[in-house]
Amino acid sequence: MFRVGIVGCGRISDLHASGYRGSDDFRITAVCDVDREAAAAKARAWGAPDSTVAVYEDYRALCHSGEVDLVEALVPHHMHHPVAMYALRAGLGVSVQKPMAITLAEADGMIAEAARRGAFFKVYENFVHYPPIARARRIIDEGGIGEPLGVRIKSNPGDPAFGWRVPREAREWRHDPNRGGGGPLTFDDGHHKLAAAWFLMGRIERVYAQIGSTATRDGMTLDAPAVITFGFSGGRMGVFDVVYSPGLRIFSDNYPQDDHVEVTGSEGILWITRGHGRTVPRAPLIVYRGGVTYEYDDMPSGWEASFAASTRNTMAALRGEEPPSLTGEEGRHLLEAGLALQKSAAADRPIPIS
Repeated sequence: MFRVGIVGCGRISDLHASGYRGSDDFRITAVCDVDREAAAAKARAWGAPDSTVAVYEDYRALCHSGEVDLVEALVPHHMHHPVAMYALRAGLGVSVQKPMAITLAEADGMIAEAARRGAFFKVYENFVHYPPIARARRIIDEGGIGEPLGVRIKSNPGDPAFGWRVPREAREWRHDPNRGGGGPLTFDDGHHKLAAAWFLMGRIERVYAQIGSTATRDGMTLDAPAVITFGFSGGRMGVFDVVYSPGLRIFSDNYPQDDHVEVTGSEGILWITRGHGRTVPRAPLIVYRGGVTYEYDDMPSGWEASFAASTRNTMAALRGEEPPSLTGEEGRHLLEAGLALQKSAAADRPIPIS
C-alpha cells in the first residue's frame, strides 16, 4: 500500500485527490494545510470508509509522522522548493505541482536531492495528460498530419462569474512575483501551454514575449494581452497568445477559460478545441487530412480528466510501470522557458533556452 500525504488543501486539491479514488494500492492517509479547518474538511471528504485521514498544520510534522510514503505538494509556488526538499530529506517520494519552483537554482537543488537519495520525484503537469492532447500526440506520432511544422495556442480567460470562485488570497499570491514567480496567465497558467507546446512539438530553444496588462473588475492586473513566439528544435515555430475577455461566457466546471491548440503538419492539421472550459460546442479534437475532416469525441474532455490521468501516471510510475511525466529535468526545461518569457518581455528581445 502506498500512503499519500497531500500538503495544501486549496481548490485544486480535490482534483488531485480524485485520481486516487478506487485504487487498491494507493490511499490518502494524511493532509496538511495552515488552515486546519480546511485540512480537516478534506480529510473527511477523502477518507476511506474503513480508515481516518490524519490532519496537520505543519508539513514538517506530516513528513516525520511515519504515515506517508509520497508527498503531493500543492502549495503556492514559492513553497514548492522547501516542501519538496524537506520531504525528500525525510526519505519520501515527492510529486510537486507545476511550476516546480520559481528559480532554476531551486529546481536544480530538487533534482539533485532526489537523485542523491534515489527518491521518486515528479513535476505534476496535467495538460500533457489531457485526453484530447494525449490523443493528438498519438496521431502526430503515427504520422497522421505528416511532419509537424508549427503550433498555435490560444488562451482566453473569460467572465469569472461562470466558473470557480477563487478566493482573493489565492489570486493575490499569483500576482506577487516573489511568491508566484511570474505573471498569473503567462507564467502560472502559461506553464500548461508551454507543456502542451513541448509535448506536441519538442524541445523549446528560444522564446520572445510581448506582455501587456489589463485591469480586472476587482482592482488586480492581469498579464494580458500577450503574444509569445517559440522556436523549437529543427527550426519549427509556434505562437502562444493570451486575451482576457471579462464579459465572455465560457462553459466550465472549473476555471472560466477557453483553450485552443492548432498543430499544422506537412500533410494535415489538427485542432484541440477546449481545455479548462469551452465556448463553441465542437468535438474536442478535430483532424483534417487527405481532404477529409475527422471529429474525435470518444474521450473525456473535462479539465478534471487530465488530473485523474496524471495521478494514474504517478501511481504507475511508483509501481515501476512507466516513467513519471514530468520528470525533474523536463519540469526544469519548462520552468526555464517560463522564466525566459518574463525576461524576454522585460528586455524586449528573444531569449535562448539552454
